[in-house]
Amino acid sequence: MHFKQPEILYFLFLLIVPILVHLFQLRRFKKEYFTNVRFLKALSIQTRKSSKIKKWLLLACRLLLLTFIILAFAQPFFESKDSKNASNKMYIILDNSFSMQAKGKKGELLKRAIQELLEETPENASFSLLTNTDSYWDTDIKTIRNELQNLKYSATPFQLDNILAKVKAHKSAFKKDIVVITDAVGLTPNQLKNIETSTIPYFIIPKAEQKNNVAIDSVFIRQTLDDFYELSINTTNYSDNFKPVSMALYNQNKLIAKTIINFKNKKETINFTIPKQAFHGYVSIEDNDLVYDNKLFFSISKIKKNNIISIGTPEKNNFLSRIYTNDEFNYNSFTLNSLDYNAIDKQDAIVLNELDEIPQALETTLKSFVKKGGNLIVIPSEKVSISNLNELIQQFDNTQFKSLESNEKLITKINFSHPLFAGVFENKTNNFQYPKIKKDFTISTTSPAVLNFDDQSPFLTAIKTAVSSVYVFSAPINTDNSNFQQSPLIVPVFYKMALSNQNNGINANTIGNNTSYLVSVNLAKDEILTVKNSDEQFIPVQQLLNNKVQLFFNDYPEKAGNYMIYDSKKPIENISFNYPRTESDLNQVNESILSDYKTSDSITTIFDTLQSNRSDNQIWKWFIIFALLFLALEMAIIKFVK
Repeated sequence: MHFKQPEILYFLFLLIVPILVHLFQLRRFKKEYFTNVRFLKALSIQTRKSSKIKKWLLLACRLLLLTFIILAFAQPFFESKDSKNASNKMYIILDNSFSMQAKGKKGELLKRAIQELLEETPENASFSLLTNTDSYWDTDIKTIRNELQNLKYSATPFQLDNILAKVKAHKSAFKKDIVVITDAVGLTPNQLKNIETSTIPYFIIPKAEQKNNVAIDSVFIRQTLDDFYELSINTTNYSDNFKPVSMALYNQNKLIAKTIINFKNKKETINFTIPKQAFHGYVSIEDNDLVYDNKLFFSISKIKKNNIISIGTPEKNNFLSRIYTNDEFNYNSFTLNSLDYNAIDKQDAIVLNELDEIPQALETTLKSFVKKGGNLIVIPSEKVSISNLNELIQQFDNTQFKSLESNEKLITKINFSHPLFAGVFENKTNNFQYPKIKKDFTISTTSPAVLNFDDQSPFLTAIKTAVSSVYVFSAPINTDNSNFQQSPLIVPVFYKMALSNQNNGINANTIGNNTSYLVSVNLAKDEILTVKNSDEQFIPVQQLLNNKVQLFFNDYPEKAGNYMIYDSKKPIENISFNYPRTESDLNQVNESILSDYKTSDSITTIFDTLQSNRSDNQIWKWFIIFALLFLALEMAIIKFVK
């Protein structure tokens, strides 16, 4: 037992006062006259015995009464078993990712968690609240009430390790209590491995009653016809209940098509045919589970001709003019001597077609061209210096040309999953006449191959940069060395290689994906581009690249939708943003990884546990009660004991 005011115990010396009072009777005797004293002796004996007992009882009561009063003022208590952590600071980590839209017993998981925080958090309790995107340091429930009530779902996935790093970096003179409220969707052991043993968190895992969900994953142009686009929409059903789901396609908020998805498998692809013109809309489904992945916004820009030049001899460039036709491309062919270097920056793609020598000036210009978003296609000449060729290629990647081999090879493997072949083949096929090569260079590379020889060595390699691509052939493709120009592959390969990343295709960006975006516009130094729609407006990070502007969106916008890029008040280009689909599968919950941590079903339980473990057991009230009891006992003795 401990005392908050131990100095009060010195007053226990006052116990000597009632002892002195009872030992020394200070009352003066009075004479009483009796008419008859015959029975006086017997009465005197009887009174003396009862008086002595009464005095000792009163003495005991008064000593105990005074003792308990003094002890009560000294405030005795029993120390709690976790008293050393009584001054800990509370940190509440609240998962507001889209998976928390799932419905539990009492409604949406996030809304229920917020309501419980508002109702059960003590008003005088100080804590810090961290969500997926925001931090509120050293606050209380009154101050943060409005922020909690208006908390929105975040497109940023829940990354516990990142949030714990913020807590760790927050300086505090006290130890930390961490409470994590999450449904554990997507939680991995890697996110837990850096948890400090001194700050082991408490986990509250709200559980969804239903884990059914249907999501729209992606959209792409499956086929481009003369007057139409054939769109393909990929969907996933994450439940075992394959009920039909309604799907609708909107352009400029106007319904243009509708269908029913009859799921036979978990993944289904739905096709729509739309006019071959600009599109700025979305596709949606009707699903009552998670709402955030029921829409996918996308845009298709107005068809613009791509600017292409090839650098090589006219006879070797001849096949390119049959691919890059005037209806879709502005194509020009140059020899090395006739090349206008000033025209390079205006191109979307450049073909280096079997140059025997690549000048240093051209290497430098091409490096800048690729950095600014242009695609480069390199077809080597068998006469070129390997060191000269490597000087060019190694500006973009560690791909390296080695010796020239004279072994005939067949091109037998197509990387169907590569973006270059998206929408090219309806089905994977190997039943066609394989093109062959007589001579080729041995290539060492870590970049993915688009086409391979029968010995698995690469024939066509794709080097991806931040805003463009560099395509490298390992062999000359002139008619003397190869029949590749007569192959059915020649048209789709060169056609798709010439297209810029954002021209003549689907525009459906993902929020939080830090890949950059190129806009073809000429800006003065003081001018900036703005992205906005009716609900949101922001200025992305941007970099001028001659006749283009490179945009970096980072975590903007906050809300998915269709937007417009503006130069001042002039609209430049449509652009669309979507939430990442990382939260769509509610079956990603892995509670077993939390078996070594303290878990609870509610914030109330945690608050009660912490308070009971860290609150000292105050017993001064019992001493007051005992004092009152002995006071009552003293009064009773005085009144009833004779």
